[in-house]
Amino acid sequence: MTSKWLALCLSTVAWAQTNGTLNGPDGLALTERIVQLTEATSLTAPGLARSSAPMLENLKQLQRNARMANRLTLTISQGLLAETRGYLAVADSIRKPFPYPEEARKQTAELRDAVARLDAHFLALLETTEAQLRGSDRDNLRRYAEANRTVPPPTARRVVFHGDSITDGWRLNEYFPGMDFVNRGISGQITGEMLGRMQADIIAHKPQAMLILAGTNDIARGVAVETIKNNLTMIADLCEFHKIKVILASILPVSDYHQDKNPRFAMTGTRPPAVIRQLNAWMATFAKQRGFTYLNYYDAMVDPSGFLKAELADDGLHPNPAGYRVMAPLAQAAIEAALPPVIPQQKAGRKRQK
Repeated sequence: MTSKWLALCLSTVAWAQTNGTLNGPDGLALTERIVQLTEATSLTAPGLARSSAPMLENLKQLQRNARMANRLTLTISQGLLAETRGYLAVADSIRKPFPYPEEARKQTAELRDAVARLDAHFLALLETTEAQLRGSDRDNLRRYAEANRTVPPPTARRVVFHGDSITDGWRLNEYFPGMDFVNRGISGQITGEMLGRMQADIIAHKPQAMLILAGTNDIARGVAVETIKNNLTMIADLCEFHKIKVILASILPVSDYHQDKNPRFAMTGTRPPAVIRQLNAWMATFAKQRGFTYLNYYDAMVDPSGFLKAELADDGLHPNPAGYRVMAPLAQAAIEAALPPVIPQQKAGRKRQK
């Protein structure tokens, strides 16, 4: 037993007394050991290495994904369990040599124990995720609670940027220096969660306009298109009631151009371009009907094949600095179109005297 594996076993004492999930380093160590044990035991029976080669390759890819994420996510844990259990099923079905090496027997037992630990981690992570979804803060209002208490009074040109990770990761002060732009994006959110944050994160700041970029996560999670439309309509209705100008931004295109770096960067499977175009067409029509401003990022960022230009994102979804440099002037132009020019105080005074 390696010292790293011994350390992992000892850490499990504390792990089992908490919520059952492995921390990042322990999860990565467990993944590494599973791959090592699978490789070693696959050589102990004739034909096992050949039969299990696809599963071992999948395990190695999942190990790379875990390293990149620096932890065992729910999806990675599920994949590791499926591949390892599949491998053990194949190993159990193949005739073993006699006498079977004692070291191989120990390694197989250790692999089964590792799978049990991984299964406990997966179930605990699943319970934690479900608890968060059922929790009292489904919409993650705590994220900006402290920041909201310290926001200064609004200027005559305050704009709140509402959205998901694409907004969350946008350093507005760098791209719009000196502007009263407030970022209230939260990574991973869908339109229903954004609707739940309208009062605390948007309306309470008394902006002149709200720029919302939303919908890509809804599509990825299988939210019905009609539900997305309803949520965006209700968000717009709230803004209109509170005299906040609405700027509806198109959903960005996606691509699979970077999947060679990581299979997770293949985005078109979960975010079909046809659905993105369908929602963007609806938003453009909806904005025209209601007198809102439609911000068309899509046309500026899509390539002739209908995908997000490779140079504008490093993962096929989130804009890199080059992507944000394309978006910034478009956002600025949309804001200028939505908001009337500010009349300087002196000029306004002279007009009143006349």
